[in-house]
Amino acid sequence: MTTRPYTLSDFDFALPPELVAQHPAAQRSASRLLDGRGATPVDRVFRDLPALLEPGDLLVFNDTRVIKARLFGEKPTGGAVEALIERVLPGHDVLAQLRASKSPKPGSTIRFAGAFDAEVLGREGPDASLFRLRFPSEPLALLDAHGHVPLPPYITHPDTAEDAQRYQTVFARRPGAVAAPTASLHFDEIVLAALETRGVKRAAVTLHVGAGTFQPVRTDSIAEHRMHSEWYEVSPAAVEAVEATRAAGGRIVAAGTTTLRALESAALAGRLEAGARETDIFITPGFTFRAVDLLITNFHLPKSTLMMLVAAFAGYEHVMALYRHGVEARYRFFSYGDAMLLARG
Repeated sequence: MTTRPYTLSDFDFALPPELVAQHPAAQRSASRLLDGRGATPVDRVFRDLPALLEPGDLLVFNDTRVIKARLFGEKPTGGAVEALIERVLPGHDVLAQLRASKSPKPGSTIRFAGAFDAEVLGREGPDASLFRLRFPSEPLALLDAHGHVPLPPYITHPDTAEDAQRYQTVFARRPGAVAAPTASLHFDEIVLAALETRGVKRAAVTLHVGAGTFQPVRTDSIAEHRMHSEWYEVSPAAVEAVEATRAAGGRIVAAGTTTLRALESAALAGRLEAGARETDIFITPGFTFRAVDLLITNFHLPKSTLMMLVAAFAGYEHVMALYRHGVEARYRFFSYGDAMLLARG
């Protein structure tokens, strides 16, 4: 795989706006699936996935659960505030992105949803872009009662009951994400049952997806970009499942880029290690993959870090050709869009 210096413009492509999916498919597994494992792309539907995997393969999911991380409120002056809770901290504190005409000062309060007051403690993060807020009681309960589904910025409608159900995987278990692991939105009980019948095994990791997943790359030299950190955990059971699969000659299939980032973060030392920690891993062409053989992923934003990741995984030229095919064949893009299956290049 070439390791020439890549610039931001290398990961750009023309995308007709009408291909950005605003709503999910009528049925989860009725989405289309672009089989990009070979030199020639093959158009399929997602329900074909079990037949494309082999008995003894291990499919690894991210079992994070999306929280209702968007809050609307106002300052004591009456100025509007929109908050996106980036992370729930121990105790009653959270880290949040805030949008307001004027940034609130430490010591001030914000009244959210007309229901509770949060105290502004200060700013944090490597670029001081996040605000630390103190809620009056358990944050997850307050968010569940008063928050909104944190739909990505390219989805233009306000969140609805449909979004509360469909912007969540069927196996979501551990609350903490502010964006869905979208490749897993295509899985339903029909596909999961077919995978079990096929002899494909399952394991889970957790990576709480942060709002930084939508952070644009602002430098033309991608090597200068810094990722926001995210919390992940790879359990001893997941490590054991991966090692057993490898020993038996099976393949490790990551359901989504978040699963891949968790596994590859845990394998940076050369061998998959169990544990819970932070990762700011930035995967670009030239990266040495140690854990994942196949990747299921959605179609990503032009010039995004996720475009860089899939190009690193399956090969830059191959991925760009797949995206051209995706546009020509009118695949649906981004979080509520269609999926592709990639093999490591």
